[in-house]
Amino acid sequence: MTRLEGSLNNWKSEILEQKLTLWVQNLIGPVIQQVIPIDGKTLRGSYDRENGVKNLHLVTAWACENRLVLGQVKVENHSNEITAIPALLELIDITGATITMDAMGTQTEIIRLIHQKKANYVVTLKSNHPTLYNQVKNWFKTAQSHQFKGIEIDENHQTESAHSRVETRKVWAFPVAALGGLYKQDEWAGLQTIVVVERFR
Repeated sequence: MTRLEGSLNNWKSEILEQKLTLWVQNLIGPVIQQVIPIDGKTLRGSYDRENGVKNLHLVTAWACENRLVLGQVKVENHSNEITAIPALLELIDITGATITMDAMGTQTEIIRLIHQKKANYVVTLKSNHPTLYNQVKNWFKTAQSHQFKGIEIDENHQTESAHSRVETRKVWAFPVAALGGLYKQDEWAGLQTIVVVERFR
Protein backbone atom coordinates (compact mmCIF):
# COMPACT_ATOMS: atom_id res chain seq x y z
CA MET A 1 0.00 0.00 0.00
CA THR A 2 1.39 3.42 -0.95
CA ARG A 3 1.37 6.40 1.39
CA LEU A 4 -1.33 8.02 -0.77
CA GLU A 5 -3.55 4.92 -0.52
CA GLY A 6 -3.06 4.85 3.24
CA SER A 7 -4.04 8.53 3.55
CA LEU A 8 -7.11 7.95 1.36
CA ASN A 9 -8.21 4.99 3.49
CA ASN A 10 -7.79 7.06 6.68
CA TRP A 11 -9.85 9.88 5.14
CA LYS A 12 -12.62 7.43 4.16
CA SER A 13 -12.59 5.95 7.69
CA GLU A 14 -12.93 9.41 9.25
CA ILE A 15 -15.86 10.31 6.98
CA LEU A 16 -17.61 7.01 7.80
CA GLU A 17 -16.93 7.59 11.52
CA GLN A 18 -18.51 11.07 11.35
CA LYS A 19 -21.57 9.91 9.38
CA LEU A 20 -22.25 6.95 11.70
CA THR A 21 -21.87 9.15 14.78
CA LEU A 22 -24.30 11.70 13.34
CA TRP A 23 -26.78 8.94 12.46
CA VAL A 24 -26.67 7.47 16.00
CA GLN A 25 -27.14 10.90 17.57
CA ASN A 26 -30.15 11.59 15.35
CA LEU A 27 -31.51 8.16 16.28
CA ILE A 28 -31.32 8.57 20.07
CA GLY A 29 -31.84 12.34 20.34
CA PRO A 30 -30.54 14.52 23.20
CA VAL A 31 -28.47 12.82 25.91
CA ILE A 32 -29.46 15.24 28.68
CA GLN A 33 -29.08 13.60 32.14
CA GLN A 34 -27.61 10.47 30.60
CA VAL A 35 -24.38 8.92 31.88
CA ILE A 36 -21.84 8.46 29.09
CA PRO A 37 -18.75 6.43 30.00
CA ILE A 38 -15.72 7.01 27.80
CA ASP A 39 -13.19 4.20 27.78
CA GLY A 40 -10.46 2.70 25.62
CA LYS A 41 -10.31 -0.91 24.51
CA THR A 42 -7.89 -2.92 22.39
CA LEU A 43 -9.49 -5.28 19.86
CA ARG A 44 -7.90 -8.69 20.34
CA GLY A 45 -6.74 -10.38 17.16
CA SER A 46 -6.80 -7.14 15.16
CA TYR A 47 -3.04 -7.09 14.59
CA ASP A 48 -1.28 -8.11 11.37
CA ARG A 49 2.13 -9.50 12.28
CA GLU A 50 3.27 -9.93 8.66
CA ASN A 51 2.70 -6.27 7.82
CA GLY A 52 3.74 -4.94 11.23
CA VAL A 53 0.24 -3.65 12.08
CA LYS A 54 -0.46 -3.39 15.82
CA ASN A 55 -3.75 -4.21 17.55
CA LEU A 56 -6.49 -1.68 16.89
CA HIS A 57 -7.16 0.47 19.96
CA LEU A 58 -10.43 2.42 20.14
CA VAL A 59 -11.85 5.04 22.48
CA THR A 60 -15.61 4.66 22.78
CA ALA A 61 -18.45 6.74 24.20
CA TRP A 62 -21.33 4.57 25.43
CA ALA A 63 -24.86 5.94 25.92
CA CYS A 64 -25.99 3.94 28.98
CA GLU A 65 -29.71 4.60 28.76
CA ASN A 66 -29.90 3.67 25.07
CA ARG A 67 -27.30 0.90 25.31
CA LEU A 68 -25.64 2.16 22.14
CA VAL A 69 -22.17 3.28 21.13
CA LEU A 70 -22.52 7.03 20.71
CA GLY A 71 -19.16 7.51 19.04
CA GLN A 72 -15.80 5.86 18.53
CA VAL A 73 -12.32 7.06 17.58
CA LYS A 74 -9.24 5.06 16.70
CA VAL A 75 -6.14 5.74 18.78
CA GLU A 76 -3.42 6.52 16.27
CA ASN A 77 -0.14 4.60 16.33
CA HIS A 78 2.50 6.16 18.60
CA SER A 79 -0.30 8.00 20.44
CA ASN A 80 -2.61 7.32 23.40
CA GLU A 81 -6.11 7.91 24.70
CA ILE A 82 -5.26 11.43 25.90
CA THR A 83 -5.18 12.61 22.28
CA ALA A 84 -8.11 10.46 21.12
CA ILE A 85 -10.61 11.52 23.83
CA PRO A 86 -10.79 15.20 22.71
CA ALA A 87 -11.29 14.05 19.09
CA LEU A 88 -14.19 11.86 20.25
CA LEU A 89 -15.71 14.65 22.34
CA GLU A 90 -15.63 16.96 19.32
CA LEU A 91 -17.64 14.39 17.33
CA ILE A 92 -20.57 13.99 19.71
CA ASP A 93 -23.16 16.23 21.35
CA ILE A 94 -22.83 15.73 25.11
CA THR A 95 -24.92 18.70 26.25
CA GLY A 96 -26.43 18.00 29.67
CA ALA A 97 -24.85 14.53 29.98
CA THR A 98 -22.46 13.27 32.65
CA ILE A 99 -19.19 11.97 31.23
CA THR A 100 -17.29 9.35 33.23
CA MET A 101 -13.65 8.40 32.62
CA ASP A 102 -10.83 6.54 34.27
CA ALA A 103 -7.56 8.20 35.32
CA MET A 104 -6.26 8.35 31.72
CA GLY A 105 -8.93 10.94 30.91
CA THR A 106 -8.30 13.02 34.02
CA GLN A 107 -6.54 15.83 32.18
CA THR A 108 -7.24 19.55 32.56
CA GLU A 109 -7.65 20.12 28.80
CA ILE A 110 -10.16 17.26 28.49
CA ILE A 111 -12.11 18.57 31.49
CA ARG A 112 -12.13 22.06 29.98
CA LEU A 113 -13.55 20.70 26.72
CA ILE A 114 -16.31 18.78 28.56
CA HIS A 115 -17.21 21.92 30.51
CA GLN A 116 -17.23 24.02 27.30
CA LYS A 117 -19.64 21.53 25.75
CA LYS A 118 -22.03 22.07 28.70
CA ALA A 119 -21.68 18.60 30.18
CA ASN A 120 -20.82 17.34 33.66
CA TYR A 121 -18.03 14.92 34.52
CA VAL A 122 -16.97 12.28 37.01
CA VAL A 123 -13.30 11.37 36.63
CA THR A 124 -10.83 9.28 38.60
CA LEU A 125 -8.05 10.96 40.56
CA LYS A 126 -5.03 8.72 41.03
CA SER A 127 -1.33 9.15 41.55
CA ASN A 128 -0.82 10.34 37.95
CA HIS A 129 -1.54 13.75 39.56
CA PRO A 130 0.59 13.16 42.67
CA THR A 131 0.35 16.60 44.32
CA LEU A 132 -3.43 16.85 43.98
CA TYR A 133 -3.95 13.17 44.86
CA ASN A 134 -1.87 13.42 48.05
CA GLN A 135 -3.56 16.68 49.06
CA VAL A 136 -7.04 15.13 48.83
CA LYS A 137 -5.93 11.86 50.45
CA ASN A 138 -4.24 13.56 53.40
CA TRP A 139 -7.14 16.00 53.92
CA PHE A 140 -9.63 13.11 53.91
CA LYS A 141 -7.65 11.06 56.44
CA THR A 142 -7.45 14.04 58.80
CA ALA A 143 -11.14 14.91 58.38
CA GLN A 144 -12.13 11.26 58.92
CA SER A 145 -10.06 11.05 62.11
CA HIS A 146 -12.14 13.99 63.43
CA GLN A 147 -15.45 12.33 62.35
CA PHE A 148 -15.85 15.06 59.67
CA LYS A 149 -16.75 17.58 62.38
CA GLY A 150 -18.05 20.84 60.89
CA ILE A 151 -17.85 19.49 57.31
CA GLU A 152 -20.84 19.21 55.00
CA ILE A 153 -20.63 15.64 53.76
CA ASP A 154 -22.85 12.99 52.18
CA GLU A 155 -22.13 9.38 53.09
CA ASN A 156 -23.41 6.10 51.70
CA HIS A 157 -22.57 2.43 52.35
CA GLN A 158 -23.55 -0.47 50.08
CA THR A 159 -22.96 -4.20 50.09
CA GLU A 160 -23.48 -6.31 46.98
CA SER A 161 -22.78 -9.93 46.13
CA ALA A 162 -22.10 -11.23 42.62
CA HIS A 163 -19.85 -13.82 40.96
CA SER A 164 -19.14 -15.49 44.34
CA ARG A 165 -17.80 -12.22 45.74
CA VAL A 166 -19.17 -9.85 48.36
CA GLU A 167 -18.19 -6.21 47.90
CA THR A 168 -18.82 -3.42 50.40
CA ARG A 169 -18.45 0.15 49.21
CA LYS A 170 -18.23 3.22 51.41
CA VAL A 171 -18.72 6.52 49.59
CA TRP A 172 -18.19 10.04 50.90
CA ALA A 173 -18.94 13.21 48.91
CA PHE A 174 -18.04 16.72 50.01
CA PRO A 175 -17.75 20.15 48.36
CA VAL A 176 -14.37 21.28 47.07
CA ALA A 177 -14.71 24.37 49.27
CA ALA A 178 -14.34 22.13 52.35
CA LEU A 179 -10.67 21.64 51.47
CA GLY A 180 -10.02 25.39 51.46
CA GLY A 181 -8.57 25.33 47.95
CA LEU A 182 -6.95 22.65 45.81
CA TYR A 183 -3.62 22.53 44.03
CA LYS A 184 -4.10 24.36 40.68
CA GLN A 185 -7.86 24.28 41.25
CA ASP A 186 -8.54 26.92 38.56
CA GLU A 187 -7.30 24.48 35.89
CA TRP A 188 -10.15 22.03 36.65
CA ALA A 189 -13.10 23.76 34.99
CA GLY A 190 -16.41 23.41 36.82
CA LEU A 191 -15.00 21.28 39.65
CA GLN A 192 -17.49 21.24 42.54
CA THR A 193 -17.35 17.96 44.46
CA ILE A 194 -14.80 15.41 45.64
CA VAL A 195 -15.95 11.82 46.08
CA VAL A 196 -13.95 9.21 47.99
CA VAL A 197 -14.73 5.52 47.48
CA GLU A 198 -13.42 2.66 49.62
CA ARG A 199 -14.06 -0.89 48.42
CA PHE A 200 -13.69 -4.08 50.42
CA ARG A 201 -13.98 -7.52 48.76
